[in-house]
Order: sequence, then C-alpha cells, then structure tokens
Amino acid sequence: MTEIEVKIRIDDPKAAREKIIGHGAVVVRDRHLETNSLFDFDPGTLHAGRRALRLRMAGKRATLTFKGEPRKSRSFKVREEFETQVRDPKAMRKILKALGLKETFSYKKHRTVLRKSRLTIAIDETTAGNFIELEGERHEITKFARALGYGRADFITRSYVGMIRDQGKADGTG
Repeated sequence: MTEIEVKIRIDDPKAAREKIIGHGAVVVRDRHLETNSLFDFDPGTLHAGRRALRLRMAGKRATLTFKGEPRKSRSFKVREEFETQVRDPKAMRKILKALGLKETFSYKKHRTVLRKSRLTIAIDETTAGNFIELEGERHEITKFARALGYGRADFITRSYVGMIRDQGKADGTG
C-alpha cells in the first residue's frame, strides 16, 4: 500500500482535537500511549536506504510495519508501507533478532486517532513537540489542512525519529 502523509506542528493538542471534531472528524481511538521500536541490520542497511522496520505497541496491540524509501514529493511524505498485526510481540522480537536485526531506536508518544471520510487524522504528543498527522490522498490532506487554517508551507515530511534525534534525545522518552 502507498502511504501519503504530512505532519503539522501544533501548540495545544486539546484545542486541535476540538477544532478537528468541529470540522466533522470523529474519534476512532482516544488518547493512548504508543511505544515505537525501530529495527535494523548491524551496519544500518535499512536506515541507509531510508527504509524502516517498526514494531509498535499500543496497549495489548502490536503492529509490525515496513516503510519503503520515500518517493520524491515537494509537500508530502509518500512511501510504500506494509503492516500486519502481531499476536506475540515477544516472539516477534526473537524472530527479528534471529534474522540479524537489532533494536536501534525507541520512542514513545501519546496519540489520538480521528477519521473524516477516508482521511486518517492523528494528534501526536512527542518529545519533539505536538503534531497533527494527516494521512490519505493528497487532495484530501490539502483540503482538510486548509479548513484547519494550514497551508503547504506548514507541512512537515520528516519522521519523528529524525526530529527526536535532532534534539539529542537518543531514546525519545524525554
């Protein structure tokens, strides 16, 4: 599947939530804690190729995600993404280790997930700041961002990992 997304920096997650709901979005998952662990081969092969393998824990739910190299786009982060639910995260970690992968970075964030039609909207609270993440088709992202008062100049395509690393917070926990 192709993932198309942008982030927009915000100050107040609660105010953003109300504004997003006011524009017709509905909450599909209330604020919850996510732990994201990235895995790579010892020489950093995935990172060097701008790809990522992530194991995400949210409560008892675990998801393994592969993200391909970002495609060229001026305003949007566009990349191939494959995801699957994981029933036994401890066993998955053992499998990844047996394949020669090691955990290279971990960070936590609080996330609220909303939807408006086919657009997925997340409010993320991270050590790098607070963000709205919009995922869907380009025109849906642009239209909803504009309704919220944002334009393409506000779009961020960097990853949370990159932003957290820039702050010198090695594990992203603050």
